[in-house]
Amino acid sequence: MIKGMVRAAAAAAGAAALVAAGVAVAAENGTDVLQRDADAIRDTGTTGVLAEVSTGDRVRKVRSGVADLGTREPVPWDAYYRIGSNTKTFVATVLLQLVGEGKVRLDDPVERWLPGLVKGNGNDGRKISVRRLLQHTSGLYDYSYYLPQDIDHTPETYRRVRFRSYQPERLVRMAMRHAPSFKPWQPQGRGKWEYSNTNYILAGMIIQKATGNPWEHEVHERIIAPLGLKDTYNPGSSAYVPRPRATFYERFKPGGPLVDVSIMSDGHADGATISTTSDVNRFFRALLGGKLLRPAELAEMRGTVPAEPWAVLYKDAGYGLGLAKRRLPCGGWAWYHGGSMFGVASVNSVTPDGRAGVEIMLPTQPGTQEGKLAQLKAATTLIDHALCGQ
Repeated sequence: MIKGMVRAAAAAAGAAALVAAGVAVAAENGTDVLQRDADAIRDTGTTGVLAEVSTGDRVRKVRSGVADLGTREPVPWDAYYRIGSNTKTFVATVLLQLVGEGKVRLDDPVERWLPGLVKGNGNDGRKISVRRLLQHTSGLYDYSYYLPQDIDHTPETYRRVRFRSYQPERLVRMAMRHAPSFKPWQPQGRGKWEYSNTNYILAGMIIQKATGNPWEHEVHERIIAPLGLKDTYNPGSSAYVPRPRATFYERFKPGGPLVDVSIMSDGHADGATISTTSDVNRFFRALLGGKLLRPAELAEMRGTVPAEPWAVLYKDAGYGLGLAKRRLPCGGWAWYHGGSMFGVASVNSVTPDGRAGVEIMLPTQPGTQEGKLAQLKAATTLIDHALCGQ
């Protein structure tokens, strides 16, 4: 009885806070489910959770845990964070806009735009198309496995390299040290699928060659400004995320301490963008709602191939051109991308028509693959309940 009273009081306080923040509050049962699901994510080991569900003009937000282990303050409702590989969807959208304008063709070989860059150890830019980059069917090795923080995943190495930045060409050269993981798909063919950040480093470079402007400029002018994403930007080589934000934590080894990794430089087309839950939802809903791409280019983006490695988490997972899909437990499909960086993850999904979207920010990276999978499964449960109306 006392526990029930405490829970009711907490729910009332949370609802009052949401109203004060100008956020529409769901019906009591819906809010209870959303809060319960956010608490379940927290219980997998993340220090905090911030989730937003947007449906039409209605917005529901919940948070759980804390923003910082020292201050114990709650996660800010309008927290900034690195959205990681969601950046790829922005970049793919720009490239598909260029396709619609006749400036780039999806079947253009990489060699046409970046001559002499993709070569060596069996890599051949003449045999890889723009489509294969966006779809992760190029076979190019992921450069990130050559980064110091991946080779030696320790707090000491993190502190040594956290301000280090690289030119895109250097990152591609890192990937060229390694033979391709598989032969790139050819037109009308089939093959393997493997996620590689190298693909989107190259995609960003192609945008610059095709337009004469950095990919960040084109993303801003074509997406961020038209949609009014006032809290979305690309920081370049800056290692800082503005406040308000949560502290980002990384557990470098199982059972080890959580380490503050809030400072990290990573400013490229595969994962540089900083945003908020509101802006991420607005972007994905606008994209699926047909506000950024013409029908032909949106259809190209939604043309998926099986993403078998992701089947461990998502049923019937498929990957298109910078956009993924999965089957919902209530039937139908959800479209998503998501991303992770040092100490922070973004998990999201949107309905096929863009009517509803869910974005979740998690400011802690677990120390094991099992812990990461548990975190993602709990986040997916929240999304499924929100999109399936439970």
